[in-house]
Amino acid sequence: MNWYERLKKNAERNAEKNQMYLCPEPEQLKTLIEGLAVNRERYGYPSCPCRISTGTIENDKDIICPCDYRTLDVVEFGVCYCALYVNKDIHEGKRPIEPIPERRHTSNNWAA
Repeated sequence: MNWYERLKKNAERNAEKNQMYLCPEPEQLKTLIEGLAVNRERYGYPSCPCRISTGTIENDKDIICPCDYRTLDVVEFGVCYCALYVNKDIHEGKRPIEPIPERRHTSNNWAA
């Protein structure tokens, strides 16, 4: 099993466990999982494909998928920052996927 398949299965299990769904748009879902796989190969951990990773796990712990912000984003906006995880309304097409604000502060020590 390659990294893409592993990461997709992990995301599916994680979504179900947390009463969430994966992105309902097949091409976008594929792109997001591919981004996680690329980051897993590049950095050694699957950092969010929609955020800039430092390449240092200590600095990126908060954006390893599922990121620290995922649950709050899905509860408040119905979707996480990259739209990998969504709520039931978005999954069922009752609401569109729309961009949401970034919760991550870029003023971490590594950015100074």
